[in-house]
Amino acid sequence: MADSNFQIARQNASLRIQVEEKLRQAIASGHFKPGQRLVERELCEMIGVGRTSVREALRQLEAEGLITSFPHRGPVVSTISYEEAAQLYTIRALLESFAGQQFAENGTTEEIEELERRVAEFAAAAETDSRSRLLAAKTAFYECLTNGSGNIFVKQMLTSLHNRVTLLRMTSMTQPGRLQHSVMEIREIAAAIRDRNGPKAAAACKHHIDMAAKVALEYLRNA
Repeated sequence: MADSNFQIARQNASLRIQVEEKLRQAIASGHFKPGQRLVERELCEMIGVGRTSVREALRQLEAEGLITSFPHRGPVVSTISYEEAAQLYTIRALLESFAGQQFAENGTTEEIEELERRVAEFAAAAETDSRSRLLAAKTAFYECLTNGSGNIFVKQMLTSLHNRVTLLRMTSMTQPGRLQHSVMEIREIAAAIRDRNGPKAAAACKHHIDMAAKVALEYLRNA
């Protein structure tokens, strides 16, 4: 029987993209754990789609690094080592700082207004117990931030890094006290961008990533 929590509409976005997003969310929320095997038949039943759509989605998620395929075992949710995570957060801090500065210096008034709406949505989501809402709001914030940078290559690279860090995002955000700090940090980013203060926006972005990295790396060290 299909799981109603994972059922998707067959209109609007292509079926493959919808399946990708459902699986991406399931990994990010911890429904599928690192190292867990993903069985095509079970995914088809859970989401309510055919094998072709599931296979295409799995290939895309493998390209993003969220899934690893092994001979005679098939696809499993990727794991990320301490060293890989440290490198990922380092390069992400560099790129996101640049994106924040470019947004502050070149973003349109409409883009800044949208960023502030995304911050408000994330703050509201932080007051709920909904992991899916929280992840969706944080993803929307980052998408707005990268769009506002006006640099398509930075957007492409950060999108790839954000997809990879999906494996750690909920881990870091759910550590005691982290979520409240995260809300304050992205408010500081938005305030610096609103004030058109490029260096301050860059510093706020770097601080936000450094704090997330500290929590995530501590978790990985202990794990």
